[in-house]
Order: sequence, then structure tokens, then C-alpha cells
Amino acid sequence: MEDIRRYPIGIQTFSNIIEGNYIYVDKTKYIADFRKKGLKFVFLSRPRRFGKSLFASTLHAYYEGRKELFDGLALSEYEKEWTKHPVLHFDMSGAKHFDKDSLNEYLNHQLLPYEEKYGQNDDKAEANIRLTNIVRRAFEQTGQKVVIIIDEYDAPLLDVVHDDDNLRNLRRIIQNFYSPLKMLDPYLEFVFITGITKFSQLSIF
Repeated sequence: MEDIRRYPIGIQTFSNIIEGNYIYVDKTKYIADFRKKGLKFVFLSRPRRFGKSLFASTLHAYYEGRKELFDGLALSEYEKEWTKHPVLHFDMSGAKHFDKDSLNEYLNHQLLPYEEKYGQNDDKAEANIRLTNIVRRAFEQTGQKVVIIIDEYDAPLLDVVHDDDNLRNLRRIIQNFYSPLKMLDPYLEFVFITGITKFSQLSIF
């Protein structure tokens, strides 16, 4: 009897869906489009439960060069080289209902694994300095440009949008964290950012 493929209810990790033989709606053609058009910075603003995190996970697997996961998918017909890049993937969805101390601690936990991977612990430095140093060290150590994925970039601010004092403090922290992205352009292969709100609505960038 043929196995029945299951729906990936609640699963947002691309590799788990493919390796678990779940039903997967192929959206990898969009990655091929990004590459063909030479896009370097992509911002995806969509409502919750739209599949943003799954697509971010798919990009993560692609830029890590995990060719085996894409067999039979649209991207496999386009990509021939499968270059492995260092990927920094920041999931901001856990940073909700935070004050400034909690948000700083959350960013610390997001940055620490990459500092451990690429050397040098900068936990006393500002988040923007730490991110800058991680990107430069990853580039120097691997010889490949870095990919940055930020999922739900606006999550820390959405729950405090009507609390002016807290919003102001958290916005300053988030602005500081994202501030190196433009400056780091020579070291970056691709930047993908997802969120619910437009940039202009929160005045982060």
C-alpha cells in the first residue's frame, strides 16, 4: 500500500518537510528568480501564517548549499554550482512583550552562536558592532560572502506600538542592530527580511 504523504501542519523548517516526506508546495522558483535578476536585498511584508518563515528556512538551506534537499524542485533546474555561503539567520518572533533589557538579552542569544562559530566573543559590545564583526570574520574565514536572513524583523515592536516610551526604547535597540546592513554590503551575498509591517510604519530603517 502506497504511503500517504502528510500535510506539514505547524512545521516551518524546509529540511524537516523534505526529509519527512511531507507535502510541499514548490516555491523555489522564486529563489531562481531572485538569482536571475541579481537581487541582493529582498523584503517580504505579508500577514501572519503566510509562509514567510518556511520560505526563510528554504533560503537558508539553499545558501548552505544543501543540494540534496532540492532534488525535483524548480530550483534544481536553475542552480548548477550550489556554492555554500555562511548564513546568519535571526528569528525575531520570540522577542515579544519585551522591555529593553529583555530585548538586549534576546539579541545576545541570537548573536552568541555565530560568535562561537566564527570566533571571538563580543558580548560586551553593542549589537551592531557584534553583527559587523561576525559578518567580516565569516567572510574572511570562508572566502564566501555572507547571507543574512531576518525573520519577523518587526516582532519586538508590534506589541508595544501604542506604548510610546517603550516603543521608543525598543526601536532604538532594533535600529542599532540593523544599522550595519548597508555598510556591510561588500561582504554580503544576499539579505532577506520578513515582517508584517512596512518599513515606513515603524521607522526602523
